[in-house]
Amino acid sequence: MFRGISQLALDAKGRLAIPSRYRETIAVQAEGRMVATIDRDGCLLLYPAPEWERIEQELTRLPNLNPQVRLLLRILVGHATECEMDAQGRVLLPATLREFAGLEKKVVLIGQGHKFELWNESSWMEQRVLWMRDEDSPELNSVLEKVSI
Repeated sequence: MFRGISQLALDAKGRLAIPSRYRETIAVQAEGRMVATIDRDGCLLLYPAPEWERIEQELTRLPNLNPQVRLLLRILVGHATECEMDAQGRVLLPATLREFAGLEKKVVLIGQGHKFELWNESSWMEQRVLWMRDEDSPELNSVLEKVSI
């Protein structure tokens, strides 16, 4: 499980150094292979390849005559790019994905269980403030009613 927040820096080539606490898991369970794709919230999603392959199979089983399914496939599968972790634990993020998420030098990697979110640091800070203000939304409250924290 991936959890927690890491403030990181992309190098000049657009490589992300995966925090050392996750490297062995990714190396063993995913043979160092990750898949990056875009998210509608403006960040990137990073999956260990086996996890992504499971999700991709679920997505491609959906009825593609449904316009919402086609949109979801275009967003997630259409932008999905394999990224290999190198010997130093770095992953090269494609320029088109970095551009989409506005990733520059300072980034934030957030563990989300079976995947990571990767945010531009300033975008993350802004979104976090907005989300905290929205904590009393009826939609969020209805979800939280089903969870014990």
